[in-house]
Amino acid sequence: MSGTTASSPVNDKAIKITIWITSIVICLAVFILNRKVLPEPSSIPSFIYKLPLLNAYFNGTCSILLICSLLAIKKGNIELHKKINLTAFVISSLFLVSYVTAHYFIPDTKYGDSDHNGMLDAAEQALVSGIKPVYLVILLSHILLAIVVLPMVLLSFYYGLTDQRSKHKKLTRFSYPIWLYVTITGVVVYIMISPYYNY
Repeated sequence: MSGTTASSPVNDKAIKITIWITSIVICLAVFILNRKVLPEPSSIPSFIYKLPLLNAYFNGTCSILLICSLLAIKKGNIELHKKINLTAFVISSLFLVSYVTAHYFIPDTKYGDSDHNGMLDAAEQALVSGIKPVYLVILLSHILLAIVVLPMVLLSFYYGLTDQRSKHKKLTRFSYPIWLYVTITGVVVYIMISPYYNY
């Protein structure tokens, strides 16, 4: 990504502080919702149950866009690279809103709960004993790396939009593969857990 706006050290510091505060607030919000700290909603709108699938589409779309973005920059097409990344950023933002909304309304799903009663009996546990550790590794790595990459992505965009190309390139060497991994595993997690949804 590139831009035409110059940046001063003072602006850099303020932006970095804003990025870290934003990242921390988002992570805390997701943690609170996942721990079901807030009071349960009295009713659940029907469209809420479509959000997990929508989230998978958001993640899958971002994966494709990120690959296209890489191809664009390798061909030297900076403007296309920038447009694709901005689109991926918007879709990721929509994903975040949808994800937070879904986790507020929808009860947790237990992996392997084939009878959808919210509990795992011995038979159900035995059926998924071989694959559940794989699922948990993918899920935990997805969550942890999503937390790690959030401020990196925001900072990468800032460097790109302010035409700080060397900083942008240096940071995206790390942020890009992590972001791509997070989007791909988001789809994988959905595919693995969706058979056990109780709705």
